[in-house]
Amino acid sequence: MPDWERIIWMTCYVLVFAGLSVFGAHRLKVLYLYWKHRPDEPKPSGEFPELPRITVQLPIFNELHVVERLLKAVVALDYPADKLQIQVLDDSTDETAAFTEKLCAEIAATGRNIEFRHRTNRHGFKAGALDEAMPSATGEFIVIFDADFLPPPDMLKKMIHHFTDERVGLVQARWGHINKNFSLLTKLQAMFLDGHLVLEQTARSRHGEFLNFNGTAGIWRRAAITESGGWQHDTLTEDLDLSYRAQLLGWRFIYLKDVVVPAELPPDMDSFKSQQHRWTKGSIQVCKKIFTDVWDSEESLPIKLEATAHLGSNFAYLLTLCTLVLMYPANFMFGNSWVKAVLVDIPVFLFASLSVIVFYLTAQGAQTKGGWWKTLPYLPLLLALGIGMSINNGKAVIEALLGQESEFVRTPKYGVETQTQIRRQKPKYSAGKSLVLWIEVLLALYFFGMMVMAAIRHQWASLPFLGLFFFGFAYVAGGSLAKRMNLGAWLPSSAATH
Repeated sequence: MPDWERIIWMTCYVLVFAGLSVFGAHRLKVLYLYWKHRPDEPKPSGEFPELPRITVQLPIFNELHVVERLLKAVVALDYPADKLQIQVLDDSTDETAAFTEKLCAEIAATGRNIEFRHRTNRHGFKAGALDEAMPSATGEFIVIFDADFLPPPDMLKKMIHHFTDERVGLVQARWGHINKNFSLLTKLQAMFLDGHLVLEQTARSRHGEFLNFNGTAGIWRRAAITESGGWQHDTLTEDLDLSYRAQLLGWRFIYLKDVVVPAELPPDMDSFKSQQHRWTKGSIQVCKKIFTDVWDSEESLPIKLEATAHLGSNFAYLLTLCTLVLMYPANFMFGNSWVKAVLVDIPVFLFASLSVIVFYLTAQGAQTKGGWWKTLPYLPLLLALGIGMSINNGKAVIEALLGQESEFVRTPKYGVETQTQIRRQKPKYSAGKSLVLWIEVLLALYFFGMMVMAAIRHQWASLPFLGLFFFGFAYVAGGSLAKRMNLGAWLPSSAATH
């Protein structure tokens, strides 16, 4: 290979990994702010002499296996019944609607204020359902729960008094994980989410930076919603969109790390990929929509920079896609170059990989004593899963950049918490055929071949790195293939979705 070609390939390699190192450095910044503000627990500025009216909104769609559990948890909330309205916003197209309406009638017969609303058009999807329900909502404050959430009875009383500060527009609780120990996939998902839920949200909230409503398990001041333009459905992440519009108007958000609301993690690979695609694509859509508003605002430069990092974090998947192209020339055209190792590989490991490791270890250690060392065996698998999701999520980023529209595909919930609850019936839910799956299969074979070549060339130091890519794509593709071949047909037979 001519020297000029080597220089071009090496320059591209360095630039891509320098970009990934920037994202890694941002994680270190989040860690610093988390430790700096760790003792700064949010405290209400006062207490309401009389508890205000609250409306609980429950947007559901084909949630047959979890809706009864949800309604029981909401009815059990420790809050005066005459101050609590429940709105069930049902867009279901299956038997869920009739079943839910029956449950609501039974609850209403006990004297509870509950309203059942069923739509048949799904206009605007979840955002549309929330927006259409606002005129009949009677509460000064709005609480939203997705169908798989189980709010603890004392949640509202722990959170509501923070609104005695009239500039507080949202109080967000942290998600817990009902089925964390269901499988390897749910364990890894919990670790991924905890990085955001434990560290990022806490650091941003306590340092006065923009944070996001997580779409559920939060209380909104109704005025903050209406003054910010209400629920809009021109992106797939209406929660992130409204969050930024509200904070740009000066509304304060509070995050309560220690108020935990358990929820269900997607138990199969296709559901996880669908959820990640929606979240990734929606965040880039919001970035396109809000970015100039952020920079035209009167916020300080550090706040604007953090908002940019927050909204643009998923662009890292495009850099990961670039590494797939550069991996072969970097490892086999340059051989065992000590210059490459010293100037590129070691710095990349320190800033890109080591920062990820420390980040997720801290998130686990912050929750339970000794949690960090119990997490150690899963870290390589966590890194591999992130790599394996790069095609699915990179596609989402590209679709958003190109303005390609797609409908809101909800994540199916099955009400399955442990392996003892498995029902071996053929599920109706399927994510359908996708080119992404076959690209993942080919990449798994490609990186297996690269591992064989590295062994033949005695490039043993490359094997762990290449192994992460091989396992990541093999695990993600294998999970989807198993679903299509009905090798993991444990889901309830009526868990249909559209």
